[in-house]
Amino acid sequence: MKLGILLFPSPGGSAALARMAETMGFDSMVFADTQNLTPEVWGQLMLAARDTERIELGTGVTNPGTRDVAVTASAALALQVESRGRAVCGIGRGDSSLGKIGRGPVPVADFEVYLRRLQGYLRGEVVDRDGTPSRIEWWADAAVPKVPVEVAATGRRVIELAARHADRIVFAMGADEERLARAIETARRAAREAGRDPDDLALGAWVNAVVHPDLAAARDAVRGGLSVFAHFSGFEGMKPEAMAPGLREAALHLRERYDMAGHALASSSHARALDDDFVDRFGIVGPVESALPRFERLAALGLDFCRVVPGSRDAPMDVVSSSLVTLASVVRPAVA
Repeated sequence: MKLGILLFPSPGGSAALARMAETMGFDSMVFADTQNLTPEVWGQLMLAARDTERIELGTGVTNPGTRDVAVTASAALALQVESRGRAVCGIGRGDSSLGKIGRGPVPVADFEVYLRRLQGYLRGEVVDRDGTPSRIEWWADAAVPKVPVEVAATGRRVIELAARHADRIVFAMGADEERLARAIETARRAAREAGRDPDDLALGAWVNAVVHPDLAAARDAVRGGLSVFAHFSGFEGMKPEAMAPGLREAALHLRERYDMAGHALASSSHARALDDDFVDRFGIVGPVESALPRFERLAALGLDFCRVVPGSRDAPMDVVSSSLVTLASVVRPAVA
């Protein structure tokens, strides 16, 4: 199982972040795409590509709401050229990038249309834009492998559409092994029903993780970032009432109380309300002796990769830095 990390790009610092991730040995680094909180993601990824050689780079994740699909395809293809084949286009229905401009996640049906068009553009095909034929006209000059499209998915409908159209699925449902095992089976079944070989579909998981000898410090550092992914389970169309008790209460709480002003902040009231039992189950926190077996069990599920969210936006840097060192030097070699 490959191990990657999500980071927030910073003006003047994005290239250094990418070099750090590559030097530490992570397999991939993705930047959050949330324009009101961070600089524009594709430009920052270009800077990261210029200053790295090996690490996979991409969006974690972009969305259909803030860019036309042709713009997304063109940007992803440009990153593939500049990185010499190391790009990935991670995409979901949208969260803070849309919430910060007063909009909600893109409806599932619209997301599927967008995803089909995105794949068409990235394959160099002519895409029907409501009667107008459209293609990336410089695609042939790029002469690079197709950019893989990686869909972030929580609910059954998005998992199934991703299994039909995406190159990869990254499950955004925490580190609960039972829930992930069911999601893997859903994805593989949907791929078979679509006439695809399930083995051609790469599967991964977003995991909020802080590995640190002080369990209380690890919980505090992860809580805000974890609340972001937990609140996906409360999106419109999801059914929290059918979920396991711990997740059900958290999803309902976050559906009603999630405050976008405190997005990914451990200090937010909605994050502080998550109890320790939920944090321990939904995330991976604490000393390496307890955290490493959790990662090993995720690898044993058959996941191809794991994208770690290494802490909240307001997490203490010493705690996050210590965790990143352990993740790179101990966890990654153990699950590779």
